[in-house]
Amino acid sequence: MHIIITDTKGSGSRALEMSGARLTLLVLLAVLLSSAMAVWGYMQVLQLGARYGWNWIHQIAVVSNVVDDAEAKRLMRENLDAMARRLGELQARLIQIDALGERVARLAGVNYAPQDPPGQGGAETPGQALSSAEFSSAITDLQALSQTRLDSLSVLESQLFELQWQQAQRPTMRPVDAAHGSGFGMRIDPFNGQRAMHQGLDFPAPTGTPIRAAAGGVVVTSERHAGYGLMVEVDHGNDLMTRYAHASKLKVKVGDLVKRGQVIALVGSTGRSTGPHLHFEVWAAGRARNPVKFLASARSSTAQARAP
Repeated sequence: MHIIITDTKGSGSRALEMSGARLTLLVLLAVLLSSAMAVWGYMQVLQLGARYGWNWIHQIAVVSNVVDDAEAKRLMRENLDAMARRLGELQARLIQIDALGERVARLAGVNYAPQDPPGQGGAETPGQALSSAEFSSAITDLQALSQTRLDSLSVLESQLFELQWQQAQRPTMRPVDAAHGSGFGMRIDPFNGQRAMHQGLDFPAPTGTPIRAAAGGVVVTSERHAGYGLMVEVDHGNDLMTRYAHASKLKVKVGDLVKRGQVIALVGSTGRSTGPHLHFEVWAAGRARNPVKFLASARSSTAQARAP
């Protein structure tokens, strides 16, 4: 762009050459300068109006404050409405948690009884939005209710843990992967042909077949017995003890902690035995019990767990 400057008498002239970028920068500077001057002038007028008490200046300030207050109230109301919806969602989530806790407790066979809040109801009437104080009170109530539910779920967790521990200590695992032969009760003794009490189950199996602990516990006996041959006894607590007899080899010693399913001996035919097998006994409160009942309870629990 070319700019020619001449004086009023036409006695002289001067030409200026300016590119488009420089012209754009010049225009921007002019706009910024004008805006700054306008803001400065507005501030000066407001200061003078406040100093001398001009009424129209006061009215402008009042209108500006009213607009600001209305916008602030609108934003606050929108936030309160959004938080109220979130509060309702959290209350619904607590109801779902209660339902889940009840189903889990029912499946596990334990008690779950959270203290429910007082029932409420009535006909539907036109509602009003919550105030800040009402919303704060509702949040406090929800916090107290959630803590109550947390306490109830903690009790449920401890009950389930205790139940799991008790089940792990019950001798419900088959000690040998084989069908049992001679059962619990009166039978004909294979050595003398007389009726005698058979206090366990016999599991015929090849020599060397692993014998596994029917439940976790502590080994209290690991020795050779005149009648039982090589024998292991495991104490499971709660007055429960299992005995594994006629082994060919012992894999544990007294005082060992054994886990459910751990190999503790190998099948053999030591002691008073007619052939390789495991003689398995379960003792509860000092009395021999039918091991079939314990093994059957394990199958029943598995079936219940698989049921829909």
